[in-house]
Amino acid sequence: MNCTHAPSDPAAWAATGLELLRRTSTELPDDITAALQRAADDAREDSAATAILRTLIENAGLARTAPSPICQDTGTLTCWIGIPPGFDPSPMLDGLRAAVAESTRRGYLRRNTIETLSGTSCDDNLAEGAPVMHVETVPGTDDVRLWLLLKGGGCENVSTQYSLPDASLPAGRDLEGVRACVLHAVWRAQGLGCAPGVLGVCIGGDRAEGYLHAKRQLLRPLDDSAPEPELAELEKRLLQEANTLGIGPMGLGGGTTLLGVKLAARSRLPASYFVTIAYSCWACRRRGCVATRDGVVKGWLG
Repeated sequence: MNCTHAPSDPAAWAATGLELLRRTSTELPDDITAALQRAADDAREDSAATAILRTLIENAGLARTAPSPICQDTGTLTCWIGIPPGFDPSPMLDGLRAAVAESTRRGYLRRNTIETLSGTSCDDNLAEGAPVMHVETVPGTDDVRLWLLLKGGGCENVSTQYSLPDASLPAGRDLEGVRACVLHAVWRAQGLGCAPGVLGVCIGGDRAEGYLHAKRQLLRPLDDSAPEPELAELEKRLLQEANTLGIGPMGLGGGTTLLGVKLAARSRLPASYFVTIAYSCWACRRRGCVATRDGVVKGWLG
């Protein structure tokens, strides 16, 4: 039996998108806040790490109350959208773009999008390739699921990709090689990614898929583990080892360089073995929602 649905209203999606953007930009996820607080409690009282961590926590509280952006760099907007079969996404996408423009006008987003060839700033953050929206059909569902990630330029600049084997590390084509890549990336970044950070790591895929899937791991909560036992164990090991490097918050020393490591694997070609690392700063701004086909929010995620 064929079921038809009336097109959804862009205005409803604009309202949902505006609230999603406000929450993502101004409200640090609870698990990130709790992790920062634990790190501050564990740090030496008179250390630079303690002062930095307490400042980050205070900043997050002020941003939530105002509300105002947690960071002046409101980042690249990347959306992952799962839609039910037969759903026309065009009105939804139009509404979400309108929400980006309105969020910019209200100050939830900085005018953060630059036309690369001309160097001019886009007043509404709408341009070719901005915002980034990935839409996929999810069989067996009747709801729309949206996830939004705001990822700043500083941490994006220290995200990286390795091709194994790499004799300079050294790293072979196995999980020990993956471990070497991740620890090398953390050490090389030092404080430039605004530590303490969260890492999303993709093992395999091609170069493009690796970056996309690594970034998608940043949507996972800190207490989430990879479903594969060997990856779950490596996540724990990497977090422990990275936090013994002494880099600390903002690279000024201490025992909290990372808040989390999230690994995932994709299929690959025989000739390729990529390890792709998406570095998020301490302000891991992720939020999602489940909505009806008409754009009405049924629940918030993250």
